[in-house]
Amino acid sequence: MTATGATPAGPLGLSEQLWEVLACPCPRHEAVVPDEEHSAIRCQACDTTFPVRDGIPVMLLDEATPGPQGIGGAGTQ
Repeated sequence: MTATGATPAGPLGLSEQLWEVLACPCPRHEAVVPDEEHSAIRCQACDTTFPVRDGIPVMLLDEATPGPQGIGGAGTQ
């Protein structure tokens, strides 16, 4: 926290504490990383992306853009 009590923002304007707990909602629950070019969050395993709207991550599978192998798939990494 800063001296004013606010939590400092990390990538995509999300707090560092939020980044520590965010995970892909697919059955594998893999870690996610910021995709600042697309204002999205990307799963490191399956390359599925989730939008960030007005500073709020939308981690719903219905709102996701599947990676090349589909949501929860093997991905390219």
